[in-house]
Amino acid sequence: MPFKEAEVPNLGLAPTASDIILKFIRDSIADGSLDEGEPIRQDDVARMFNVSKIPVREALKRLEAEGLVEFQRNKGAIVTSVSEPEIAQIFETRAILESNAIRLSVPHMTPETFTDAEEFCDAFARETDVAQWSALNWQFHSRLYLDAQRPFLVRTIRSVNDRLERYLRIQLALSHGQGTADREHREILAACRAGDAEKAGKLVYDHIMGACSSLLHHLPASKSGR
Repeated sequence: MPFKEAEVPNLGLAPTASDIILKFIRDSIADGSLDEGEPIRQDDVARMFNVSKIPVREALKRLEAEGLVEFQRNKGAIVTSVSEPEIAQIFETRAILESNAIRLSVPHMTPETFTDAEEFCDAFARETDVAQWSALNWQFHSRLYLDAQRPFLVRTIRSVNDRLERYLRIQLALSHGQGTADREHREILAACRAGDAEKAGKLVYDHIMGACSSLLHHLPASKSGR
């Protein structure tokens, strides 16, 4: 008897052990459980997930490509340390990429785009859990870039955002920046509704660089050198 296609699960969509471990380590870096310069012991992670070291090594190599982990001789994998000038450069890269993405996207936006983005915007404004802010922030921003139909660009932007997530949490928490971010999100959305691609691009650029300035002001003296 032939199988019905609908009854067969698509295992290609199921997360692998490497995917699960990668998310666990990335989240641990983002929430500060793993600090800069801290070693990530493959044996310990493998034991925690009851797997061999192969998927752990795969996850760490992918995190290395994202810039979150680096391998050092005699130390193995450690959480990457990022200096203040490097943080500023990453924010600048994000601002350039995202302002360009929204300029490309605005002419193709639909009522559904605005509805979805407004829902993400409202969810961000209501959220009281700091750990959820960066995820909701990404949902809002990325929804505004989808209509550009540039999947490689959006994936690149996501990779840059992943490198900054731990710092975005610091910025939003220490600067009480949720209110400022919400106001700026609504200004960006209004420009998109008006079909003003250039204004939307400028607002996105200023929004991101403003967050960078706020972050650098609130970083601990040991990081900023003040």
